Amino acid sequence: MYQDTVDFIRETFQEKEKFIPLHEPLFIGNERKYVLDAIDSTFVSSVGEYVNRFEEMMCQITGAKYAIALVNGTNAIHLSLLLAGVKPGDEVLTQSLTFVATANAISYCNATPHFVDVDKETLGLSPSLLKKYLEKIAVIKNGVCYNKTTNKKIGACVPMHTFGLPLYIDELVAVCNEYHIPVVEDAAESIGSSFKGKHTGTFGLIGTFSFNGNKTITCGGGGAIVTNDESLAKKAKHLTTQAKIPHKWEYKHDAIGYNYRMPNLNAAMACAQLEQLNSYVEDKRVLSDLYFDFYKNNSEIELIREVSEAHANYWLNAVLLKDKTQRDEFLEYTNAKGVMTRPIWGLMNKLEMFKDCPKSDLTNAKYLEERVVNIPSSVRLK
Repeated sequence: MYQDTVDFIRETFQEKEKFIPLHEPLFIGNERKYVLDAIDSTFVSSVGEYVNRFEEMMCQITGAKYAIALVNGTNAIHLSLLLAGVKPGDEVLTQSLTFVATANAISYCNATPHFVDVDKETLGLSPSLLKKYLEKIAVIKNGVCYNKTTNKKIGACVPMHTFGLPLYIDELVAVCNEYHIPVVEDAAESIGSSFKGKHTGTFGLIGTFSFNGNKTITCGGGGAIVTNDESLAKKAKHLTTQAKIPHKWEYKHDAIGYNYRMPNLNAAMACAQLEQLNSYVEDKRVLSDLYFDFYKNNSEIELIREVSEAHANYWLNAVLLKDKTQRDEFLEYTNAKGVMTRPIWGLMNKLEMFKDCPKSDLTNAKYLEERVVNIPSSVRLK
């Protein structure tokens, strides 16, 4: 049964014998030209033409009014939580089924991750389950939401668009607005994805993106935040440049700042990659269609697809196995055959540093943790 999958993947990627990675970067545009241009300009750090161009392109692509280029996606979440007003001691709602960076960034604020369950069909934070949970544990005092079981402020909510699959983000934001909870979207994996015609990352107060080496669009390491709030955008640029007050020669700082700005070298590569975004996403959606046709009559393996009114970039295609035993068999067989597959992340609440964090019932997350596997999803354009 698993050999059929191996054969199909090798045929699809036109690779009969060599190792097939989960997701590798593709450089077929102006990457080399722009990077060399940045080197020739001598502006290789956090100031330069390509940083400005990258931010403009992110606004054009997402539809957000403002974009700020950052070093990586984790920094983006950390900064966004600070901008959203998260303080030490606060709780931040997020999903347990996520990459560890999401929970780590919350901890950087000396806040506590508070884990809530996901929807099985989106793999993302569930609006309906969040609403039921908040009805049970939340109380509003002077326009601020508190967890009445811990008496701590719920400072923000960080939903994640898992593997580029948009969650029911409009409904989630509506629930959070009802409880006066700002939303910071973790759109790290969903550049090029949209829901109801609107790009992910633009539904909440702030959206965050990653351009790590394994993402659909990469610049080696990079990130960005987008927002429609001008004051937050200005504050973001200020804080990410060590909170330095502009002056021709003096060094004066008015807050604790961060060295979070993306270097011009990385931005040069990012600009070239963003020029390819539409063709990359189109190719990845074709690949997902091929996988869907292959698995549609398979009673043992199901391909996870976008929900109605979502347009996914399918960063990583994911299949759902019958149970943990079958999942482990699938992983062992495919990897032994030189086809890289990977299980979804373990739940954050099971990690030692987060084991005592508050959480809701996580039935769906546990179900998915035991069954979801990523399969090769690289762009196949040459």
